[in-house]
Amino acid sequence: MKKVTIQEIADFSGVSKFAVSRALSGKSGVSTQTREMILKAAGQLGYFKDTGKSAMLQSSPTYTEGEAHSGAILVLFPNVRYQDADSLYWGPVFNGISARLNQRGADILTLTEPSGEHMFSLLNPKAIGGIVTIGAVSTQILLDIKKLEIPVVMVDHQDPAFQADAVFADNFHCMREMMVKLVSKGYKNFQFVGLIGYAQSFYERWIGFKSVLEDHKLKQEQIPELIGPEIAHIHEAIPKVVASYELPEVFVCTNDTTALFVMEALQKLGIDVPGQVQITGFDNTDESLPLLATVDVSKELLGMRAVDKLLWRMANPQSNFEKLLIQGEVILKDNSVFNKDQEI
Repeated sequence: MKKVTIQEIADFSGVSKFAVSRALSGKSGVSTQTREMILKAAGQLGYFKDTGKSAMLQSSPTYTEGEAHSGAILVLFPNVRYQDADSLYWGPVFNGISARLNQRGADILTLTEPSGEHMFSLLNPKAIGGIVTIGAVSTQILLDIKKLEIPVVMVDHQDPAFQADAVFADNFHCMREMMVKLVSKGYKNFQFVGLIGYAQSFYERWIGFKSVLEDHKLKQEQIPELIGPEIAHIHEAIPKVVASYELPEVFVCTNDTTALFVMEALQKLGIDVPGQVQITGFDNTDESLPLLATVDVSKELLGMRAVDKLLWRMANPQSNFEKLLIQGEVILKDNSVFNKDQEI
């Protein structure tokens, strides 16, 4: 395939060739936000395609099932608030990773993504058997990881600039299933809430939400402020939305944390939840919330299966990359549970 040029990346991302060159080389001269945008654009165009696997094929040792692993497994947390081992979502994921590594007799190292450059310069690649990334990791950090030529599995994240195995909850189908249940109960007026560009999982939930409205020919009059950058500040965005638009029957939120913030903002305005408006979540991280529905994601299983996939990748470095989906359970307000089939 023809090599993607710097000019093509510049045209696609709307910046200068100079900015593209500086971003791709890791040099200063562009902001962090612009660098991330350029790297993602380059990934989408195929600039980085296959370079990671070809290097791994040449340098990575192979393992057999059940073999003791001499290298420790590194677990990388992004440097983002709420995305650490103490969080209601990521904590259980990490527990699953740790439990499975203990079962396999592998050592574990944890690292929080620092903001400085050359974060991996002090690591000895020969001492690390593989890496599990948890949540959204910056493109620049992923490209730094690629240089280590070590097998990687990402939990709940993917990036066009970095080819690797990934483990996700089945966000699209779980959201579809929840929405179908709500439509079957007579709800017709919905608004999606959440920054859909923040994470792949959020975007997949948004697409699942929209697809059900299309299937049932329900109006899609989405309020832009509820899915755009403004919603990053929910407590400020919700009052403006309420002042400008009619309340829907249901606010469908990207996760339980977003649902909690929406609920708090509405209650400060004197709006009764769930009396005047219903709210749904996703992930089932807070059972005390008066939600109409949520999706129970087996967070420990995500971590366990990430380790399984990583050990498999270490034994099969030549195989195509894979995306593993873990089915969740839709939980309605009356605690009825649907779709109990779950991959184990």
